[in-house]
Amino acid sequence: MLINFFLTLRKYKVPVTIRELLDLIDAMRHRVVYSSIDDFYLLSRTCMCKDEKHYDKFDRAFGAYFKGLEDLHGLLESLIPDEWLRREFERALTPEELEKIQSLGGLEKLIEAFQKAREEEEQRAREGEEGEEGEEGDGDRPGQRGPGGPGRGKKKKARKVWDQRQYKNLDDSVELGTRNIKMALRRLRKFARTGREEELDMDNTIRSTAHNGGMLDIKMRPERKNTVKVLLFLDIGGSMDAHVKVCEELFSATRTEFKHMESFYFHNFIYESVWKDNRRRMNERLPTWGILNKYARDYKVVFVGDATMAPYEITHSGGSVEHWNEEPGATWMERFTEAYDKMVWINPTPQETWEYSTSVGMTQELVDGRMYPLTIRGLEEGMNHLSK
Repeated sequence: MLINFFLTLRKYKVPVTIRELLDLIDAMRHRVVYSSIDDFYLLSRTCMCKDEKHYDKFDRAFGAYFKGLEDLHGLLESLIPDEWLRREFERALTPEELEKIQSLGGLEKLIEAFQKAREEEEQRAREGEEGEEGEEGDGDRPGQRGPGGPGRGKKKKARKVWDQRQYKNLDDSVELGTRNIKMALRRLRKFARTGREEELDMDNTIRSTAHNGGMLDIKMRPERKNTVKVLLFLDIGGSMDAHVKVCEELFSATRTEFKHMESFYFHNFIYESVWKDNRRRMNERLPTWGILNKYARDYKVVFVGDATMAPYEITHSGGSVEHWNEEPGATWMERFTEAYDKMVWINPTPQETWEYSTSVGMTQELVDGRMYPLTIRGLEEGMNHLSK
């Protein structure tokens, strides 16, 4: 049974290995958990998931495989031989109890009696539920669900933990949400101590005080600050209107995480000018050449756009849908790749759809394949590239 569970996890893209499966089997044999499906859920997740980003995929796999299972009796029976259970059960009994069991016809007869009683009880419960379901809503008084009175209606089952999808936002293959954008961006950090000496240097203060015979000698040092510098270019308008919310969240997070950041807007592709204020995009444009000459090579460049357009908008002069561009967008992108060592393109459209768009493929080629989806995993991979 656990073998099929293991295969289900692999089907749902949880990166489990045989070693982790063996750990789970060993834990079950040592009865780390018993009977409770909730306890088994926690144990199996601990053994099989080594990263929180796989929790949601694990929950979906667990719910699909153990759907409707209320306890672990079937699972335990498949793991532990009947002979072993019988031997352990008899070992736990006193001689008097064993003698009484023998007088009743032996352990087999006792188990059959228990099984029959359990089946009769389950049958009565099913009949009761069916009757209550038919009577539901017949009562006249508030809170009364039929002739049986309050609380006699069909019993509702509690929603299982794995069905609540509590870790959906941690899944590294879904689109970003507000809570995890900043965590992904923090992979692009490089700290240095710059500016005035305004932070207490505890280690040097203790060392210097000891050398001075116990006379306090306070040492200060510059505060550590993120020295990464970023140029952010955001595609706006047209097909990007569908991605406004997530791009706004991304922009807000970058403003918080990077103190040295300059942001600009463009439409569809980069040409000879960009703008800072979208409300005045037509009369307050900035020359792209000015940006290339002003910002040094150590800036990290991030383009955010769906790269969805007519191919001629990239390859031809006059291809822009808003103005006449003297030079193709591809020429300007080549200038960026020559001017900056680190550059990525973040695409908010699902990665599985990229192959169906000619313009996306052309853009990928122009950025040397450094296009990443706007998901947790994609953003982390993009920031890892920029931080190398």
